[in-house]
Amino acid sequence: MIHTMSASALLLGRDQFGHPDNKGKLMSDQEALRLLEEWVENDRLRLHMRQVAAVMKAWALEKEGASEQVARCWEQAGLLHDADWEKYPDRHCRVIVEKLEQLELDPDMIHCIASHGPRYFGVEPVSSMDRMIYMFDELSGFIHAAALIRPTRYEGMDVKGILKKLKTPSFAAQVSREDIQDALSRIPYPLEEIIAFIIGHQAGVQ
Repeated sequence: MIHTMSASALLLGRDQFGHPDNKGKLMSDQEALRLLEEWVENDRLRLHMRQVAAVMKAWALEKEGASEQVARCWEQAGLLHDADWEKYPDRHCRVIVEKLEQLELDPDMIHCIASHGPRYFGVEPVSSMDRMIYMFDELSGFIHAAALIRPTRYEGMDVKGILKKLKTPSFAAQVSREDIQDALSRIPYPLEEIIAFIIGHQAGVQ
């Protein structure tokens, strides 16, 4: 959700976030949801953030062999990555990063949020968590856009249909194919596998 800004307007000017002593420190699930609801009024944006959170947590558990605590870190990064986009579009994602630093939360989670759009924020994805949020962010939204125009929504959706729509510039034109390709180049997984995973894990998110 950063495609409306120029590539230089949102640069954070740093690549270190939080404090190492806070590694592993997260909000409770209730606190994270409360922050989401306080900062984000748009229901579609809230849904996007919940979908990315669900896919991030599932990937951590199923593909990374992460512990429940580590998976919650991935989940909170997904849940809060666009928390300031609606109210502070010209300062996205500076505001949410600074808020999470004030709360003394996990520096890996904060770095993950700061790196979810490297050409906008100037923060390179370093960890697997960083690279996957970059991969999931635009593609999750694209797949949901495709579901909305189908009578059966996610039911029966297939990978080939999504690949075809990705090659159609007029469909969901605001979604950056360039970012999707750049994100894909940073991970050792084929696009087909990522699409199938997103379809399978965000379909039931409300």
